[in-house]
Amino acid sequence: MEQAGSHLPKKEDQPLHRPLEIFWTSPERRHVEDPTVDEYEIQCARDLGELLLVQLHKEAYLFFPKDSWLCDFVKVTTQQGKTYQFPAYQWLEGYGILTLREGAAKTLADDAGNALLLEHRKNELRTRQENYSWKEYAPGWPRCIDAESTADLDNNNKFTVTKTTIFALRSAKSELELRLKGFSHQEGSWDSLEDIGKVFWFKRTPVTEYVAEHWRDDDFFGYQYLNGVNPVVMKKCTEIPKNFPVTPEMVAGSLGKSTTLQEELKKGNIFITDYKILEDIPTCLLNGKPQYLAAPLCLLHLTHEGKVMPLAIQLSQTPGPESPIFLPSDPEWDWTLAKIWVRMANFHVHEVNTHLLEAHFCCEVYTIATLRQLPMCHPVFKLLIPHTRYTLHINTLARTSLIQPGGVFDKATATGRDGMLKLLAKGVQATTYTSLCLPDDLENRGVASLPNFYFRDDGMKIWNAIHKLVSGIVDLYYKSDAAVQADVELQAWVHEIFTEAFLGLTSSGIPSALEAKDALVKFLTMIMFCCSARHAAVNSGQFDFAAWMPNTPATLRQPPPKVKGQATLQSILDTLPEVNSTCALLSLLSVVSYEPGDLRPLGYYPDQHFTEEKPRKLIADFQVRLDEISKEIEERNKRLPISYFYLKPSEVQNSVSV
Repeated sequence: MEQAGSHLPKKEDQPLHRPLEIFWTSPERRHVEDPTVDEYEIQCARDLGELLLVQLHKEAYLFFPKDSWLCDFVKVTTQQGKTYQFPAYQWLEGYGILTLREGAAKTLADDAGNALLLEHRKNELRTRQENYSWKEYAPGWPRCIDAESTADLDNNNKFTVTKTTIFALRSAKSELELRLKGFSHQEGSWDSLEDIGKVFWFKRTPVTEYVAEHWRDDDFFGYQYLNGVNPVVMKKCTEIPKNFPVTPEMVAGSLGKSTTLQEELKKGNIFITDYKILEDIPTCLLNGKPQYLAAPLCLLHLTHEGKVMPLAIQLSQTPGPESPIFLPSDPEWDWTLAKIWVRMANFHVHEVNTHLLEAHFCCEVYTIATLRQLPMCHPVFKLLIPHTRYTLHINTLARTSLIQPGGVFDKATATGRDGMLKLLAKGVQATTYTSLCLPDDLENRGVASLPNFYFRDDGMKIWNAIHKLVSGIVDLYYKSDAAVQADVELQAWVHEIFTEAFLGLTSSGIPSALEAKDALVKFLTMIMFCCSARHAAVNSGQFDFAAWMPNTPATLRQPPPKVKGQATLQSILDTLPEVNSTCALLSLLSVVSYEPGDLRPLGYYPDQHFTEEKPRKLIADFQVRLDEISKEIEERNKRLPISYFYLKPSEVQNSVSV
């Protein structure tokens, strides 16, 4: 007999004399180390024939309270020794009936002709669609779960008490540290750069220390476009934009005597980051003072040493006498200030679009569509459900705290909440299927062959591992392209994602229907990658790269400079965020950048939704490959001055859960 979950002892040595075994767990199963586990044995004297469904009744009993119970699975062993497994892994709340079907994955076509199973699929989806409703949070945003708070979610989608407690304790600890140091309510400029390092003295890491030491180095500025928290914005530049009139003479000193700007353009060694999306985004007041935002352009060069170095920066989209092009040859603090403005722009594009939009709110739509359109027996449901864990909870928590009026965007960022709402809506218009599919994105941006690009190296290994798993699963359950086309549940699922996440925008390139097995494999790979690895890459390093605030400011208090030669260290201190604004942001990032307990790393599936041997063999092979990737990353990192570990599979979550 197999174990019901990691909390149950194995019982292979017991004789198979029980026709029916049910594994129930009380609510404590999620919350304590020694859970309450009950095994119910039911004898049946006669042969029941081929089993399709089982029903579990939870009824009121005397004066006992109406609590919730979690069923892992039901396992039936016949007198002939045949076993049936009925996966559940869901809560039965209150009193009622839970109907489960045998665990083999089945598409709608597989159930054709069986009225009982077809009706079960239909009823299951009807109930789910009633329980998981859509709502609009803000105009132009992906739609989200209709829940006013996490209390409105069912137990299947809530954090465990353990996870909630650790999350709250970390938040309280960060707040307490700042209060003890007197930073939380301190307005005004930092007295010195050194004082900034005192914000979180006890949260220092090798990466935060490296950032504090090297934040002004040009090669580290470029490094962050490859291996920082927003490694998806830099593109190859084959022609200097007309609104960014960099001349060969301007950059000759940086390029050296052996080459020219035109030659480097032809070689494919010139790159650009363009923050045009920030144009016209409104800003707010912090501590009663105006904040500022820019929409800069930055030109970069891949040197023969394999380093990406900034060549030129313009702090607006409109060239002219009041929008000078800043160069590495400019006075020290002029060039430093220009880079600070670019880093601040990068913060907003990363935090709002790369992180919140693409890694949280799009993944929420993938989760809700899976719950609404695919029954538990569907192979795509079984494949995706581990990658939806806690996503509804963390996103609902974000909407009721992080991005609500008076939240951290109103306390610490240049845009405030109103500007953030508009920026994310612009991000929806700009997001494409190409940008979400890693191989396509790398080729489209012209960065597929860059050296020292660890996000690409590790990301592609994980993408390919997921792709191999998905290909195997799709081959098992879809024998032809026509089978994909004919699966109305699958087609309803992808169409709901197209309409609710991407608002039906054909310009996004997101499919509204799937016509072939290859298209299904690619779409599923994208979803699994974005819910796990991509989120880890753009989330887990936030505190590491922002703890030294001048490297990643969320706001600036003076307008972009219109002339050169006026910047000083004091003027930069007067431009950087005030003390309390800095602390409000870093307090949050110190919590959300790290998994608050209850980790399920990529490929770890303790809930066995697939019961057949073939898909479980594919999963086992997937897990072996992920372990190999983790070891390869560990070996690589030993040779690096700053480790890149954000895509190490053993530290990547299966789902967006923090």
